[in-house]
Amino acid sequence: MLGRMSVLIRTAGAIGRITLDRPGALNALTHDMVRRIHAALDDWEQDPAVRVVLLDGAGERGLCAGGDIRAIRESALVDRSLALAFWRDEYHLNARIARLGKPWVALMDGIVMGGGVGLSAHGSVRIVTERSRVAMPEVGIGFVPDVGGTYLLGRAPGELGVHLALTADAMTGADAVACGFADRLVPSERLPELVGALVAGVSAEEAAASVAVPAGDGELARHREWIDRCYGAETVEEIVERLDGYGEPAAKEAAARILGHSPTAVKVTLAAVRRARALGSLEEVLEQEWRVSAAALAGPDLPEGVRAQVVDKDRRPRWSPASLAEVPDAAVAAHFAPAGAGLFEG
Repeated sequence: MLGRMSVLIRTAGAIGRITLDRPGALNALTHDMVRRIHAALDDWEQDPAVRVVLLDGAGERGLCAGGDIRAIRESALVDRSLALAFWRDEYHLNARIARLGKPWVALMDGIVMGGGVGLSAHGSVRIVTERSRVAMPEVGIGFVPDVGGTYLLGRAPGELGVHLALTADAMTGADAVACGFADRLVPSERLPELVGALVAGVSAEEAAASVAVPAGDGELARHREWIDRCYGAETVEEIVERLDGYGEPAAKEAAARILGHSPTAVKVTLAAVRRARALGSLEEVLEQEWRVSAAALAGPDLPEGVRAQVVDKDRRPRWSPASLAEVPDAAVAAHFAPAGAGLFEG
């Protein structure tokens, strides 16, 4: 064992096991946790005794609620270099997980959001349960999906990814499978059986298949018609107009949720997901997200969104600009402009 400081790292039989261990903060990621996972992979990638890497989270509520957004807010207000250093290492870890030479099995039980998606949904065997709630909810705090989230959202069927990105809605386990964020649905009571099989040396795919159940179409499937019609519009303003006028209560509710989020964030998010569709690799998308995140860190909405949702909890963010109409195209485009060294340079 390498020690216990917010992440437990140890080996058991054929597996290297990583447990995010901040249950009181729903296992929110810190920079130290990211560094320690990198160090574990440095050891395990060259160790033939470790055949599989397993990721899970401590506590009963979920795998990971995302990054430590209080720390991100403090960095935005005091020293941006701290958040940028965290994101650089985190995004490198996301890419490393996707390219790992050994199976990365992620137990996406319970809440899996933001940075938790980045640690799990780029793995090779991604397990959800009936308790899973998977989301990229960044627009609700004035931010934009990152950690490779726009890569996944852009590749979801039809316009489901755009819907999820702009509303910040959560997917069920079955939805996550249907949208490409997960591979198999396993009843939560059978997770110990899955882990035991991995420890015993059963291959990751075989172990997962032995306990999985049919995922079905998911809840989002029945909304595909209005989602594809409405989110195919060119701009956020047109999307909201189509949703509000569609005649489906769920569509009107989606419009209201979008209008409650940061106008700048939702406009940049729409552009980011659509641009991600045209990019070929996860690394290219992470490079784009690196630029967007740095720009958002320098803006007013991220610290304000965290203040309203997490610090003061008044749920009344004062976005700037305050409306979609006030966000110029040039401000959106500026989020994608190169600024300083690239993510994978050096």
